[in-house]
Amino acid sequence: MLRLIVIGGGGYGRAVAEAAMLAGQHSVVGFVDDRWPELQDIWGLPVLGKLSMLNTLRDLADVAVPAIGANPARASACALAVKAGLALALVVHPRAWVSPSARLGLGSTVMAGAIIGTEAQLAEGVIVNAAAVVDHHVQIGAFAHVGIGACVGGGAALEGGAWLGAGQTLAAGQYLAARN
Repeated sequence: MLRLIVIGGGGYGRAVAEAAMLAGQHSVVGFVDDRWPELQDIWGLPVLGKLSMLNTLRDLADVAVPAIGANPARASACALAVKAGLALALVVHPRAWVSPSARLGLGSTVMAGAIIGTEAQLAEGVIVNAAAVVDHHVQIGAFAHVGIGACVGGGAALEGGAWLGAGQTLAAGQYLAARN
């Protein structure tokens, strides 16, 4: 079982840690969060330090997963983890369904009730949040976010860094650009 550091101790970080624990592929050794040292403990697991300290925490874990909802901050967290020598983990909640022909990038998270369809392709650091549907042949760029209950129709695409909010729909074949 791979030792996992969850980057982010907020609500989403806790949801990702729980998904990782339920999936049973990782042993969560702790969190990294910039609220440290004020934030010391989450569910009896230590907050190990700030993001800038990842390089000093390398020996504690095999992999890390960014669990930060904001796309630019998640991209930065991934870069810091890789620079610190940590591999990126893929966390898929055991109550999500992922097509065997789908391809999911490292550093991505797929939450409870999510569906990833046939030949969908998710790049690095993507969030597919709870109960979201990513239909067949969808392309999702790096560090994009499909919100809770959102639906991405077949053949649609999200640009890297794009955010499809909770409950929103991107119709089949449409393209969603990132907002800058």
